[in-house]
Amino acid sequence: MVATPVVGSVGSVTHRPPLDPAVAAVRLAVRQGLGSVPDGASVIVGLSGGADSLALTAAAVFEASRRAIEVVAVTVDHGLQDGSADAADAARRAASALGAAARVTRVEVDGTGGPEAAARDARYRALRDAARAEGAAAVLTGHTLDDQAETVLLGLARGSGAASLQGMAAASDLDGVPLLRPLLGVRRETTRAACLALGLTPWDDPHNADPRFTRVRVRERVLPVMEAELGPGIAEALARTAEQLREDAAAFEEMIDETIEDIVEHAEAGIAVSVAALAANPPALRHRIIRHVVAAEFGESLTRAQTLEVARLVTAWSGQGPIDLPACRAARVGGRVVFTAR
Repeated sequence: MVATPVVGSVGSVTHRPPLDPAVAAVRLAVRQGLGSVPDGASVIVGLSGGADSLALTAAAVFEASRRAIEVVAVTVDHGLQDGSADAADAARRAASALGAAARVTRVEVDGTGGPEAAARDARYRALRDAARAEGAAAVLTGHTLDDQAETVLLGLARGSGAASLQGMAAASDLDGVPLLRPLLGVRRETTRAACLALGLTPWDDPHNADPRFTRVRVRERVLPVMEAELGPGIAEALARTAEQLREDAAAFEEMIDETIEDIVEHAEAGIAVSVAALAANPPALRHRIIRHVVAAEFGESLTRAQTLEVARLVTAWSGQGPIDLPACRAARVGGRVVFTAR
């Protein structure tokens, strides 16, 4: 990077120190991530106080100042460990020092779905509510490429299909509020280096080193072993896989949207799908249509085993009776598969 000359008051030429590469990388990612946010709007940044969210906050304040965007840093205190209130307040003070409006929100974590999932759900609700209260254009979170790799690997281990292997999207929806993850292409080591270069001291959440949590074991044990045994670049490869699967999923969604109007019709207490039309589609599309119908009409997700059982009503029909599914029942009725509420 070429330093920019600066003319002093007596005509002497000095040079600004070069921008630290880690700081530059984070700022560039945030600049691109804010591209959809209008000038003069406000954004909510989820700030835990860790290196990822702290680097995100610093970059967001820097980039937003150029476009009159207000940055509101919201630290969610889950109250799950001793000292959480102090850590949250330290994050708030750090954000204020950077030039962001900052606040702490205390939430209750009910434990539904396990402690990790419950804390995540409570945190997203708090960020969504803050965005609505502020009239913010978006919520920004500090998920990195490493987080993406961990998410993909966890989805692979659970065998939960292509949807989970897509990982996190750079832009998605949080109950009507745009959710942006501008650092998904940035490594965790880069956010730490950016904090160091900026003189920021991140908070290390003890839960992030607690092996009781599956994600921690993936981060601290599984990925390092994969890197050691298979060579470097595993995290990047997993992130690329997620991106490719999201592209495939988007293509499938377009195909489903084009197809579904012609093969679906309303039935008494439910919805029906043409057997002939389902049979004419390849298995991947057929299965997605089945899952889409159940999700759209009944608000439930089917497992692969359930999806295959419904598909057998099309491809291996031998007079079998109705199939009980979450919130509905599927049955072969003449030339249709009929889904009715249970």
